Amino acid sequence: MTGSTAVGNTMDARFWHQKWQRGDLGFHQPQANPLLVRHCHRLRLAPGSRILLPLCGMTLDISWLLAQGFRVAGVELSQVAVDELLNRLNLEPHITQVGSLRHHRVQDIDLFVGDIFEVSADWLGPVDAIYDRAALVALPDATRQRYASHLIRLTDTAPQLLITYEYDQSQMAGPPFSVPQPAIERLYGAAYQLQSLERQAVAGGFKGKVAAIEAAWLLQPKR
Repeated sequence: MTGSTAVGNTMDARFWHQKWQRGDLGFHQPQANPLLVRHCHRLRLAPGSRILLPLCGMTLDISWLLAQGFRVAGVELSQVAVDELLNRLNLEPHITQVGSLRHHRVQDIDLFVGDIFEVSADWLGPVDAIYDRAALVALPDATRQRYASHLIRLTDTAPQLLITYEYDQSQMAGPPFSVPQPAIERLYGAAYQLQSLERQAVAGGFKGKVAAIEAAWLLQPKR
């Protein structure tokens, strides 16, 4: 997992802000996600296509996508994460205030800092696809339907490469949360055709004790 959750809930926001301030980044991976590398081509995107990463954190997936010739739009709750990402890319953004959000724009990147539910389609602009590695799994079950509906409206049902985890939730409290296939079908089945691309065991399990599966899904709009 690479990002953080903004669910319009003060306690949740505080939880993630504190994680970033402490540098408690167990959810951050030191390389591009292998499932992204292996399956990004399935989105069938032309060079220059714009990809949305909801709750992007400071993921190295952004560097990889830029290297493939894509443009990136990201939404992230933590200013610390966005500053770190831009510092690592050696980029100095132009920053503007858009409603309650801080918009960082530079080259082929647009990063919005704030609550994802405050992002509008007008502010975001058109996107060609969604890469969701960190958002859905960061949200508790009670918030996922609101998030999925918002994402569909925000992007006009853009195709998605979705990464999820599956494990015995009774053995470990999320995030990242377990999001099995029935949950994905309930959230996205009305709008998308769902295709399971790959399932792989999480090496060592979560926290070295809970067996888990990382799964990649392709969501293609039904329209």
